[in-house]
Amino acid sequence: MESQNMPIFSRTFDLLAWLLPATNHFPRAHRHSLTRRLLNAAFDLRERLEEANLRRGPERRRCLLAADEALSRVRVYLRLAHQFTWLSAGQYQHVSSMVVEVGRLLGGWEKTVAPSS
Repeated sequence: MESQNMPIFSRTFDLLAWLLPATNHFPRAHRHSLTRRLLNAAFDLRERLEEANLRRGPERRRCLLAADEALSRVRVYLRLAHQFTWLSAGQYQHVSSMVVEVGRLLGGWEKTVAPSS
């Protein structure tokens, strides 16, 4: 399936487009630690999805599992940013809903390639 027809690609693009300017407001002292890790995890998520879209079978499953791991890292880093009040409650609620939607779409895709049991 082509990526432009899959909602997960537009949702992850929207997530990245929201995160990039939001992280510019994080404290400068943490731009090379938490900020970098958050953005790297978000970019890893998108890249693993692109790779999964180009592969089939066990390789696709491996890429989707790696995307799921990256999404888990994004969640942790966003929780930390909220705890340190680098994201307001409203911002955190908004980005969390974006992450939940991506997770739901990713879970659905994973189910379509899960090995038969």
